[in-house]
Amino acid sequence: MVAYVPARWVAPLLYGVVLVGGLYSAAAGLDDGPGPTAWRTAGFVTAIGALFALEAAGRRRPAARVLLPARCALIGAVVLLDASGLSHVLFVLVPFTAYFAFGRTTALALGALCLAGLLTTYVLTAPGWYRDPEYVADLLMLCVGLVLAISMAAVAVGEQRARLELEAYAARVAELSAATERNRLARDIHDSLGHHLTVMSVQLEMASDFRSLDPDAARRALDEARRSVRLALGDVRQSVRALRDEATRPTLSAALAALAQDGTARPRVTVEVSGDEDGYGPAELTALHRAAQEAVTNARRHARAAQVTVVVRLTGDAARLEVTDDGRGFAPDAAAAGFGLLGMRERVHLVAGSVDIDSSPGAGTRLTVTVPRGTTAKSGQVFGQMPRQTGER
Repeated sequence: MVAYVPARWVAPLLYGVVLVGGLYSAAAGLDDGPGPTAWRTAGFVTAIGALFALEAAGRRRPAARVLLPARCALIGAVVLLDASGLSHVLFVLVPFTAYFAFGRTTALALGALCLAGLLTTYVLTAPGWYRDPEYVADLLMLCVGLVLAISMAAVAVGEQRARLELEAYAARVAELSAATERNRLARDIHDSLGHHLTVMSVQLEMASDFRSLDPDAARRALDEARRSVRLALGDVRQSVRALRDEATRPTLSAALAALAQDGTARPRVTVEVSGDEDGYGPAELTALHRAAQEAVTNARRHARAAQVTVVVRLTGDAARLEVTDDGRGFAPDAAAAGFGLLGMRERVHLVAGSVDIDSSPGAGTRLTVTVPRGTTAKSGQVFGQMPRQTGER
C-alpha cells in the first residue's frame, strides 16, 4: 500500500503557536482554570513537548497508524491544561493526519468526532453556551478549520498520487524506449553488417573452392571479400555518425545500385529506380532499402538464385518495391519466424507500409513492399544510417 505523508512543518508550527499562546496566558495571569497555575502550566508544556517528540519520531520512522492514537491523547491533554483556549486549533490535526494514513472516510469521521467532543464539553461544563458568542465563535472556527484541513489533505494526497503515477509512467516509457532502441539496433546490425558478412562468406567460400582449380578466380574472390570488409567498416562508421547526429543522407538509387556491385558471381543483380525521392522521408527510404537488401541477401544465401531483379517505383502517393529472383523459393509461413523477415516487417510497419511475399518451393520468390508517402513522423529511423558505399578506409 502506498504511504502518503503530510507536510512536515504543519504540526510543529501549530504546536509552537499554541505553546506561545498558553505561556503568554499563564504569564499574564489569564489562567482561571482549576488547580495550581504552576502545575497546569508545567503539564501543558510537558504535553506540548511530547507532541514535538512524537512528531520527530514519526519523521524518522513514519507510522501514522500507530502514532495517531497517541497524538489524539496528547492533544486532549493539551486542551484540558491550556488556559488560553487556543489549543482547540490542534483538533484539526486529527483528521488532517488521518487522511494520509486511513483515507477520506476516516478523516471525515474523526473530524465529526472532534466537533462532537467539543460540543459535549460545552454542554457538560458551560450551561447556556449556545447564548455565549465566544463559545459559538470557537465552535464555528473549529468547523472552518476542520474543513480546510481535510481539503488541504485531499489536495496533498492527490498531488502525491499524481506524482507517483507520473513516475511509474515515466519508468514505463523509459523501459519501452529502451526496448524500441534495442530492436532498432538489432535491425540495423542484421540489415547492414549481416548483409556484408553474408557477402564475405560467399566470397571466401569461392576463394577456398577455386584456390587450386582457378587461382585467378580465387584471387578475385579474395579481393571482393576485402572490398566487402571495407564496406562493412564504412557502414559501422556511418552508423556511429548517425548516432552522433552527424549522418549524411545518400540517395536511395545509389544505395540500391550498390547491391548490384557486391562482386559475387551469383546471383546477378539488376536495379531499376524510377520517380522522385522528394517527399519521402528518411524512415520510408530506409525501409525500402533494407527490404531490398534483405531480399538480395536471402537470394544469395538461401535461394541459390542466378538472377535477382530490384524495381522501385516512386510516385506521388506511395513507393512500391519489387524484388524477384529465380531461386528455389520457400514456404513463407515456415520462414515467418526468421529475424530478417521479422525486422523487415517491423521497419515497414513503422512507416505504415505493407509487405507481401509470394513464393513456393521451386518457383522463385517475389517480395513486394508498399510504403505510403509522407509518414516519416511515425518513425525515428534515420536514412543516414544506411551504409556509405564509398569504401573509405
